Amino acid sequence: MSSITRGPKFKLSRRLGLNVCGHPKAMDRAGRGTARSDKKLSPYGQQLLEKQRLRAYYGVGEKQMRIYVRKAQKAQGPTGTALVTTLECRLDNLVYRMGLANSIRQARQMVGHGHIHVNGKKVNIPSFIVSVGDEISLREKYRTNELFKANFEAAALNEHSYITKNQDNFSAVLTRMPEREEVPIEINDALVVEFYSKSSL
Repeated sequence: MSSITRGPKFKLSRRLGLNVCGHPKAMDRAGRGTARSDKKLSPYGQQLLEKQRLRAYYGVGEKQMRIYVRKAQKAQGPTGTALVTTLECRLDNLVYRMGLANSIRQARQMVGHGHIHVNGKKVNIPSFIVSVGDEISLREKYRTNELFKANFEAAALNEHSYITKNQDNFSAVLTRMPEREEVPIEINDALVVEFYSKSSL
């Protein structure tokens, strides 16, 4: 990722008070008072901020987010939990979680360029929802790519209990649905649901 593309993402992370790009240095220059969360916000402002954080973290557009919220409202259990776990099971996000990419943005590009297989078949739709038992793998022709190899090897110890990785063949299986507390994003998803409950879906 170049410094040109890092700049806006770093600024967005500092403004939202959350590392939404996944880069370890994104929050280095975040001083007190630079984030919107440091200011006194109205209840609506708090809901809006959490919605913006969630959208930015997963790189999801407003129209698509509303679709996810509608589906989550029909699911069993808390709507916020259903929303986050669905977003967590997007293909681009799981490519990032398994360590093939160093950011969701890079993972989305890999999927879009046809570098990723699901159950042995090419899937180039970043928003594809992975099901429990599905195997995600890097296409064999790209396994010698130094960037992808370096990403995957560097993430060897970065484990998520709902993903089982195979270091030898650059693959991972979604073994179960993630629990909300296992998803490493610090947002109040209930406020996101409240925001959309007051707007027309």
